[in-house]
Amino acid sequence: MPTATETSATPAPSGASGESEKSKRRPISRWTLLRALAEIRMWWRDGVIADLDHVATIERVRGESLLTSRYIFMTAMSAGIAILGLLLSSPAVVIGAMLLSPLMSPIIGTGFSLATGDADWLRRCGKALAAGSLFAILFCALIVFFSPLQTVTEEIAARTRPNLFDLLVALFSALAGSYAVIRGREGTIVGVAIATALMPPIAVVGFGLATFNWTVFAGALGLFITNLVTIGLTAAIMARLYGFESGVTNRQGKVESVVILAVFIAMAVPLGFSLRTIAWEANGQRIINQEVAEAFTDRARVEQPVVNWDTEPVTITASVFTPEFNPNADSEVARRLVQRLGRAVVVNIDQFQVGTDPGAAEQAALAQARAREAAEASERQIAALARSLALIAGVERGDVLLDRENKRAQAAAQPLEGLTLSGYRELERRLERTAPGWTVELRPPLAELPDVTLGEEGLDAENAIRLALVGWAARRTGLRITLTGSEDALEAVRLGLGEDAEFVDLRAEGQGDTVSAAWSTASAP
Repeated sequence: MPTATETSATPAPSGASGESEKSKRRPISRWTLLRALAEIRMWWRDGVIADLDHVATIERVRGESLLTSRYIFMTAMSAGIAILGLLLSSPAVVIGAMLLSPLMSPIIGTGFSLATGDADWLRRCGKALAAGSLFAILFCALIVFFSPLQTVTEEIAARTRPNLFDLLVALFSALAGSYAVIRGREGTIVGVAIATALMPPIAVVGFGLATFNWTVFAGALGLFITNLVTIGLTAAIMARLYGFESGVTNRQGKVESVVILAVFIAMAVPLGFSLRTIAWEANGQRIINQEVAEAFTDRARVEQPVVNWDTEPVTITASVFTPEFNPNADSEVARRLVQRLGRAVVVNIDQFQVGTDPGAAEQAALAQARAREAAEASERQIAALARSLALIAGVERGDVLLDRENKRAQAAAQPLEGLTLSGYRELERRLERTAPGWTVELRPPLAELPDVTLGEEGLDAENAIRLALVGWAARRTGLRITLTGSEDALEAVRLGLGEDAEFVDLRAEGQGDTVSAAWSTASAP
């Protein structure tokens, strides 16, 4: 029989112990959560917002976000550095432009003006932002227009496909920037400007405008608008969160919050699809590289395959330097890629046989890379020549005729008020100087022809230029020109024309030393 001590020490049944522990743990009620939230709200209002000098912050942000001469000057300097860095594909120079960019200030000011309901401040911030952006775009376009470098570099191409990650970068940068402004620590705004990169996209917009590359123009403009809207709306949210709400009713605040959320969703959806496409293409490129390499021996060297994802089927071209040919490489690679990518593909692999030396493939690849670079440079020169000729002639790019074999470019110019025949000829000469080795033929409109006057010693320099202009106009238009004057004057003019005399008709009439020129309807031979 157990003693009293043993009885008191005997543990209670496990079931009773479990019920006792459960009775001690009380479930968290809804009122407990609401009380906790209320305490956090009170702490935020009394411990954080109350310590801020809202008036001083507003005045500081307002003063930095308006249109001033310093703002325009710094915008110009930042734009100039940015476009030069992009043309040179120099990340260091591009970062320098980001550090100087003052565009962050009016965007932050836009957010604060939205939060406070200050319509006049919002209008002035919008004016500063529009003026700075437009000035930067035009300034960059002017630099690119006169620059000999007009190729799409990697730095430029990187800013033409905005995606969801760009929106997130802008969002986090805006949060950090707004916090720095509110807490009076604007020094960190420099790092924010680097991350957000407002100026480089604007510079790329200017590049697209100057080169008439509307794909680059639209992509870069989309990236800038993404950054701009995200920073502005995030700044408005942060300002509201820190108590900058003077002049805004609760209903207005809720409406603004809903609108801001809707804008973020509207931007995030297409950017998310863009990110998904980019990720899929990157993974597809990796698969293609792997399959092409596996079709050859380890001693082969495979150049980066070029993939055109926009075609159907997808086209893939690659160059391989190999000591052993694989005659079935195209079909083998295509069959495996169809299985892995799930899309129809066309594969074209150029195989170049090299020696069995360890460095033979690398040397051959280097030689081809140099040849390819020279060919690409030539194609860029031809494309630039065609664009410039179309611009000068006032016609579409498709109306320019290019004869690559004979290196000849032709276009018929549209009439331009105030431009004489000599003006059209000078435009042709200037364009021809930009494309060494090419012959540029600009067909002028049927403008007024100059008269030619002979002096006592025959043709002077000025009239010789006029006569040469008549011969040039006849050759370019394919129409004959009738020269009218005395027999002696016509003989001197005929000799002065040289080979161009076959394009003109001579009509002896009257006396004097002046020969008049007029268009004929007969075609030149």
